Parts: sequence; C-alpha cells; structure tokens
Amino acid sequence: MTLSSEKLDRLQTLLNHRFKDQDLLIRALTHSSTGLSSIGEQRNYERLEFLGDRVLGLVMADMLFTTFPDETEGGLAKRHSALVQGRTLYDIGLEQGLGEFVNMSESERAAGGEENENIIADVMESLLGALYLDGGIEAAHAMIENLWGERILVMSEAPQDPKTALQEWAQARGLPLPVYEIIEREGPDHAPLFTIQVSVEGRDPVTADGQSRRQAEKKAAKKMLQHIQKGDA
Repeated sequence: MTLSSEKLDRLQTLLNHRFKDQDLLIRALTHSSTGLSSIGEQRNYERLEFLGDRVLGLVMADMLFTTFPDETEGGLAKRHSALVQGRTLYDIGLEQGLGEFVNMSESERAAGGEENENIIADVMESLLGALYLDGGIEAAHAMIENLWGERILVMSEAPQDPKTALQEWAQARGLPLPVYEIIEREGPDHAPLFTIQVSVEGRDPVTADGQSRRQAEKKAAKKMLQHIQKGDA
C-alpha cells in the first residue's frame, strides 16, 4: 500500500499540523512489514516511535504538573501511567481511525493490522516523534492536548483489561474462573477469524469474534461484563 496525498492531507487536518517534511510523516506511518528499510537508513516508524514515547512522557508530565498543582507525586504518577500506557494510545488511535492511514503490507492488513493494538499504539508514538522533529515540542503538545482531551482531567487510573475485570468479578463472588473456548476458527492462516465463547457460572455464555484468539477473548469478556451490568441494574 502507498499513502495517497489525499490521505496524508486528511491526517494532517486531523492532527492540525501541516508537515514541512512530508517524508517524515510518511515514515511515521510506515510499518516494518513493508520492508522499506535498508542498511544505514530505516524507513519505517520504529525509531520515531522510540522518540515519540519520550516526548509523550515529558509533555504529559508537564501538563499534569500544571493541571493538578495540589496532587501528590504518587497521584501524578498514577495519572501519568494511565495516560501514556499503550491501551490509552490504542483507544485514542482507534477513535481517530488511525489504522486507515498506516502503510503496511497487504498480509499484515488482512491479518487485522488496522485494528492491531500494538501497531496503533506504536504509530501514535511515532507521529508524536515526527511532530516533535517537524514542529518542535509545541506541535507535540498541541496534538496531545487535542487528542487526549478530557482524559487528562478525569483519567486517574489505567483502564482495566476486560478479561481481568471479569476474572475479578467472578472471584469477588466466590465463583470459578471464567472459561474461554474456541467455538470456530475459519479463514486462511494469514488472516484467521476466531469465535470464542466465555462461560461464567450462573450466567448465559456469550460469544465474540476476533482476528486473534486474544482479541476474541477480550471482546467476549467485555460483552459478558455488559450483560452482567444490565442484569444487575
């Protein structure tokens, strides 16, 4: 896949930043599966991801320090951890439809790359690294303030993985641990689709699909928790 000028324009509008160095933006969106690298010149996003991770950490620390003048060091640390963790980056990237803009191989895309948690989180960081190089710390700060939005004010703890949340719900009630079963697996090896059923004692089992067993299990756990909340309401 190659990135069209139309897609690059749309992404820059989303980021509210016009890149002086368009090659930098393209590199920030290029996954290693494309093979676009050579000895001495890496053309994928991995180095920018390294930089963006540090930029995010510094900018977020500065924003929290300013926003919460009475917060303890421990409280600031918990907020910071929640706001810069991979799951938060993934959620924000997914909200913005970031997967559409990532330049990856067709096999990676067919395997669910557009919604892959690690890829989306990594590209969020690589974009921050590219923004920092292209527009300085102010550009990175503006992107974080814009895309993180109200999360900066209200997010004080890391969001819990749905499988962990379901397990803790069952344990708190003295129930056996949830049981996950593969009901069906279809599709080619490079793009499988798993159907997972999760069972909890005293509740009707639910199923969910995903492009990996882990993804399907998480979706099933989230669906079960939603059913439990409705039943307990």
